[in-house]
Amino acid sequence: MLRNHLKYSVLFCLLGASVSSCQTTDQKKETEVEHNPAKQVVPERAKDLIGRWDLNVDKDGKVVPSWIEVKLSGFNTLVGSYVGDSGSARPVSHVKLEDGKFSFAIPPQWEGGEGDFVIAGELTATGIKGTVTTNKGVSYNFTGEKAPYLNRTVTVQWGEAIELFNGKDLTGWKTIGGENNWSVKEGILTNAKAGANLVTDQKFEDFKLEAEFRYTTGGNSGIYLRGRYELQIEDSPKDQHPGSLYFGGIYGFLAPNEMATLGPDQWQKYEVTLVGRLVTIVANGKTIINNQEIPGITGGALDSKEGEPGPIYLQGDHAPVEFRKIKITPAKK
Repeated sequence: MLRNHLKYSVLFCLLGASVSSCQTTDQKKETEVEHNPAKQVVPERAKDLIGRWDLNVDKDGKVVPSWIEVKLSGFNTLVGSYVGDSGSARPVSHVKLEDGKFSFAIPPQWEGGEGDFVIAGELTATGIKGTVTTNKGVSYNFTGEKAPYLNRTVTVQWGEAIELFNGKDLTGWKTIGGENNWSVKEGILTNAKAGANLVTDQKFEDFKLEAEFRYTTGGNSGIYLRGRYELQIEDSPKDQHPGSLYFGGIYGFLAPNEMATLGPDQWQKYEVTLVGRLVTIVANGKTIINNQEIPGITGGALDSKEGEPGPIYLQGDHAPVEFRKIKITPAKK
């Protein structure tokens, strides 16, 4: 009798476990999170804000450029990126949006200090407007408009090459900001120490650029394409993992596929092709970035007018650097 009782007890336990398991499975199916980007639908409230924005910030009477991107993560959460007038692109973990007004907070980068920067704004009939409040409590007003796609619909035809540096003097160039430490010595364009930046008088849209340069130990400079997108020149260790902040990167956005630097005190060469937003970079004979999109302006850009031609701008405010060749081939119009 006891044996039969134990037999039936085990049977009921097994049946109970089976039913419980089925119920658990059904409940799991009901609560299972769906990960299907194909079913992602932009919420109506966010459709006008999502995208890339070129900003103009009024900083004590001077207009400085900035940039925001807002993206949809999952079904309802807004995230993004932010670029100030200096530094690199910063991730934004959550963009709050309510009744057409948005805000987000980011920690300081190179500015230092405690607390967050807070960017708050709203949609307008022509774009966005708002304020940037620093971690020191200082607020600046901004306005913004949607960044252009810069898609090209026809194959580029190249024009005649132009030697931007004549090997003799600074003809065709001007300095901006800081003390001018640029000069030409024995056919070499030299920035002796940190000071002013050097900018071409001419502006360009799509182009191929060749630049031969040399930096010293600890060197840090850059070439700004159209005056807005910095191609980094830096004394990065050869055994360091590639990154967007290091040699050959588009600062804060695009990382090279390898560290192609030859090191300090060596003549090196960049060959750049920029068509619309698409950039290809060859460093010392190696293709390190191949036809990749530059999302937006980088810190230190001259302006945020991405739809317009811009100059070639050599960064001189960080460290000494030398150039012996700068040649550009513009696209035919």
